[in-house]
Amino acid sequence: MTKFVYTIEGLSLWVGRAFGWCILILTLSVSYEVFVRYVLNAPTVWAFDIMVQMYGALFLMAGPYALAQDAHVRGDVMYRLFPVRWQARVDFLLYLVFFFPGMLALFWYGWEIAQDSWRYKEVSWNSPARIQVYFFKTLIPVAGFLLLLQGLAELVRCWRAMKSGEWMPRLADVRETEDLLMEDTSHTPNP
Repeated sequence: MTKFVYTIEGLSLWVGRAFGWCILILTLSVSYEVFVRYVLNAPTVWAFDIMVQMYGALFLMAGPYALAQDAHVRGDVMYRLFPVRWQARVDFLLYLVFFFPGMLALFWYGWEIAQDSWRYKEVSWNSPARIQVYFFKTLIPVAGFLLLLQGLAELVRCWRAMKSGEWMPRLADVRETEDLLMEDTSHTPNP
């Protein structure tokens, strides 16, 4: 089971890192558009569309990555006070009742949306550039599928935590600066 969890988690991390490059494309397109619009007085017709597409792709494909890193926002006022076994039970139940139905809907209806978009060779209706959007609409069911996979890995994590009383460690990736600083201060001896 450990290999199953880490394989899915590794896929989620890889996809998240790959789509993280959308930030660079987004930043460059915004900077370019601002420069040509306000300095050269020659706005483009395509930059806004690129920005929307990159942000949408990043938002969709970062979901599985965030779930794999346990980085989604959690209202854990009471939850953090529970023993690990009870945390796992709560998570397991919430995944079954809320997460999986939502992700199944995202996958199912996203599939229909993507199919229709490909059938009509859909283009952006609010852009004079009329860029194709069906490629990007394909990311909706892909994100739903990846979230379902990562959700299965999370269920296995919960199951193991219910049995052992300990959470499985997650694959290491980037960490928040504040977490690193807190770790450094906890290891520094007091004068």
